[in-house]
Amino acid sequence: MKKLFLIFTALLIPCLLFSQNTKSGDDAKGIFKYENFQKPDECGSSCHTDFYAQWKQMMMSKCYTHEWDEIEYFKLAVPHAEKESKVAGVKAGCNGCHAPVSFMAGDVPPPKPNMNSRANESVSCDVCHSVTGFTGDTPYNFNFISNPGNVKYGNRESLNSPSHDVKKIDFLSKAEFCGTCHNEKSPFGAWVKATHLEWKDGPYSREGVQCQNCHMPRTPGISSAMGEFHQDVAQHLFHGAHDPGKVKGTIELRIHPEMEDAAPGEQLKFTVVLYNAKTGHKFPTGSAEERMLWLHVEAVDAKGNVFHLKVDKKGFPGEEFTISSDVLAYQDMGVPLGITDFKGIQRDGIPFGDRIFRMPYLDPVGRMTIQQWNTASFGVDYRIGPRETKTETFTWVVPDNIEIGKLKVKAVLNYQKLPLPVADYLGVPKDESEIIEVNFHQTFVEIVDD
Repeated sequence: MKKLFLIFTALLIPCLLFSQNTKSGDDAKGIFKYENFQKPDECGSSCHTDFYAQWKQMMMSKCYTHEWDEIEYFKLAVPHAEKESKVAGVKAGCNGCHAPVSFMAGDVPPPKPNMNSRANESVSCDVCHSVTGFTGDTPYNFNFISNPGNVKYGNRESLNSPSHDVKKIDFLSKAEFCGTCHNEKSPFGAWVKATHLEWKDGPYSREGVQCQNCHMPRTPGISSAMGEFHQDVAQHLFHGAHDPGKVKGTIELRIHPEMEDAAPGEQLKFTVVLYNAKTGHKFPTGSAEERMLWLHVEAVDAKGNVFHLKVDKKGFPGEEFTISSDVLAYQDMGVPLGITDFKGIQRDGIPFGDRIFRMPYLDPVGRMTIQQWNTASFGVDYRIGPRETKTETFTWVVPDNIEIGKLKVKAVLNYQKLPLPVADYLGVPKDESEIIEVNFHQTFVEIVDD
């Protein structure tokens, strides 16, 4: 019996030494302490100086301190969670991706950014390099498995470091790793973020192109001050929705007229062809309830007079959400703001009649919402999928007061991270509603006398 016990103990001890935490998602709240995770400046102070410099520029280092995220969380999400039991979980849950170290340390809600707590680290180096996998069949709602400690997980074999152990894990190079935070279900079961799922359903997934191929491009270099030179060092800038350089050129577009010349009173028709040439998911994606992507077409006559062309309606169900108009929305913001019978604010904030490529998020009573946690359903999905082509037409009667001569017609595709009316109402800094020109094309028509 004693011999059997010794054999059992010898087998058990290795299992205990190499066992891993398997808690994730909501179950991971409070399972660690802050000191279990290294601070990012410790990683960057002597070894990973370049990666640290990249990290400080990217949104992952700011996803808790970013002005709009702070306003959205403390002004809308937290008070909403305290007033309605259905969405109570977002008070803690938002931090699972925006301040994961604080969440796993049980510090929720974390101190506001001006308190300079460790929540301000947002998604730090040690958060990602402590992840070993995810639980369940689908990555979403921060269901990653975290195992902080002296072992740092990466994508290379046989690396030595004087500061910590290194272990290769293939999961960090897979799209599912990104999906643990870039897929999200609302308390009502709606996929309010589905970037990974969009990729999975698209052509790039079938070709084996991972998120990291585009958002962590490889260049020659070293990963640490004492590391070896490699031809394929992954950059850690994660360019995406907040980077104008990544957004510009995402969609190709061309505009062409059906006639080369026209007289005042005649009808002109222009066709705009848009092609998603770059993204492996839909555009816009992620927090699509707040992303604005719209097509604006103007004609300028020989004297410089400007005429705004409105898009032709196609007649599909829900199209009213995809054409800018003078309507109010976001009435459910009244709950967290404490405003009874809130009438809402202007929905779009762009010229009326422009085509919007969006998927409306709808609250439990069917009104358009900017609060993803309060999303129960969706309107028509009119975003542009990977390698998808959309065509829009603009039919215009040439006005009598137009100048004879060359008419320039320009189509511009604009992008905005947050509708201007929302930014103005909530006091969000103007750069969040900055208009970025994704692409443009122009054509010419000769205006002639009758």
